[in-house]
Amino acid sequence: MSTSNKDLEYKKKVLDTKSASFCGAKWYNATIWLGSGMTTSCHHPLPHKIDVEAVKKNPKALHNTPEKKLQREMMQAGERPKGCEYCWKIEDMGPDNVSDRVYKSNIYSEEDLNTAFQTPCQKDVDLQTLEISFDRTCNFACSYCNPAFSTTWVKDIKKHGPYGKLKSDGRNHFTHPHESSQLYGYQEYNPYIEAFWKWWDSDLHRTLQELRVTGGEPLMSADMWKLFDWFKDNHGKSDTRLAINSNLCPKDKLMNNLIEKSHYVKNFDVYTSAEAIGQRAEYIRDGMDFELWKKNCVRLITEGNLSALHVMCTVNALCLDSLPALIDIMVEWKRTYGKDFPNFTLNILRFPSFQSAVVLPKRVKDDVALQLSLKLKLFRDDLHEMEANQISRLIEYLKTVDTPHTGADTLDKLQQDFKNFYKQYDTRRGKSFEKTFSNEIVTWYEQL
Repeated sequence: MSTSNKDLEYKKKVLDTKSASFCGAKWYNATIWLGSGMTTSCHHPLPHKIDVEAVKKNPKALHNTPEKKLQREMMQAGERPKGCEYCWKIEDMGPDNVSDRVYKSNIYSEEDLNTAFQTPCQKDVDLQTLEISFDRTCNFACSYCNPAFSTTWVKDIKKHGPYGKLKSDGRNHFTHPHESSQLYGYQEYNPYIEAFWKWWDSDLHRTLQELRVTGGEPLMSADMWKLFDWFKDNHGKSDTRLAINSNLCPKDKLMNNLIEKSHYVKNFDVYTSAEAIGQRAEYIRDGMDFELWKKNCVRLITEGNLSALHVMCTVNALCLDSLPALIDIMVEWKRTYGKDFPNFTLNILRFPSFQSAVVLPKRVKDDVALQLSLKLKLFRDDLHEMEANQISRLIEYLKTVDTPHTGADTLDKLQQDFKNFYKQYDTRRGKSFEKTFSNEIVTWYEQL
C-alpha cells in the first residue's frame, strides 16, 4: 500500500511512542445515539449501552462509560481493544500501512494526546469531537443500513416482515424493527437528550472542536433546528464547528431552510453520502434522487455558508463498478469550486458482511483496482493527501483482502446471502438488480 511518509512518521513519532495501540479517539471523540442511549468511540467499534441513571447524575457519562474507560486502560498498556479490529486488520497487512487511528488522532494537538495518555483511565475527559443522533427518522432506506437507523427501514420490516433465508453474520440487521433503537416517542421526554442539552449549555459548547449531527436524517429532527436556532441566538458564544450528516435529498423547503440557517453558523460543514452514480446509486441508497443530490451539493457550495462539503463513500460490492465515475464528478467539483468542495473518504463496509466488496469475483475487484490506480495517477494533484491514501488503501484491499472481518462466514455463505437479500430487496422496493448493474456483475449474480 502506498502511504505518505508524513503519516507513517506521525504514527511512529506521536502514537507508537505512547503505545502500539494508542488512539486519541478513545478519549476525545464519540458517537452517541440519543434515541437509544448507545455510544462508541468512532464508527468502527460496535456501539454499547449508556447507563441512563448515570447520565441523570452526570451528563458527561454520555461519553465516559465504563467500557470506554476499560479500553483506554488497554491502550495505555499497549493492548488492542477487540472492537477496534478494523484498524488492526489494516496495520497487520504490513508495517507501512496507516490505519484510521492516525486520522482519528492527528486532529488533536500533541499536547492533548499526551494529556490523554497520562490521564488515569477512570477519570472523565471532555470531548473535542462529537457525533450525535437525536433520532432515527429518515426518508431513505439504504441497502447497507437497517431499521436501527432508519424509520423507512422500519416500515419495510413491518409491512413485509423479516428478510428470510439469510444465514451469515449479517442476518440480524434485517429481521426485526429494532425498537430498542428508538426508546422514546416523538416529543416524549428523553433523558439522554436532556443530558445532552445540559452538557451542551454548561460547557460542551466550549470544549468541542466539532459537533456533528447525524440520524436518521437530521433535517427531519426538531432538535436539529433547535441547535441551528441556538447558534443564531448565541452568535459568537461558541467556536464549535457545526456539521451535519445529510442525504441532501430533503423537501425543497427544508433545503432552503438549511441554506438560510448555514449563514448563522461561523464554521459549518456538511457531510453527505454517495458511492455510485445514477440508477446504481439510487438502487443502493433507496430513496435517493441522484440528480437532485448533485443539484443540492452544488446549491450548498454556491449559496450556503460552508467551510467544506464532505462526501462519505461506503465502499460495498454494488458501488465498485461506478465508484471511479463518482470520483470523476467529485474531482470536477474540486476543480470548479476548490479542493475542499468536496473532500471525500472511502469507508470500507464490513457489516452486513455479505454486502462487502470481498464477495465479488477476483476479476471484478482487480479491474476496479486498476481503474482506481489510473484515477490516482491522473488526479493526484487534485486530491488531498488523505484522499490519495484512501484510494491507495482501497486498491490494496481489493487486491489482498478476502474476508470482511475476523469471524465472518465463509465466502460461499456470504455470496448466497448476497443473492437471497437482493432478490427480496427487489421485490419489496420495486427494483431490478438485472436492469441496474453491469453485464459482468449480473452474470455472476445469476450464477450464484
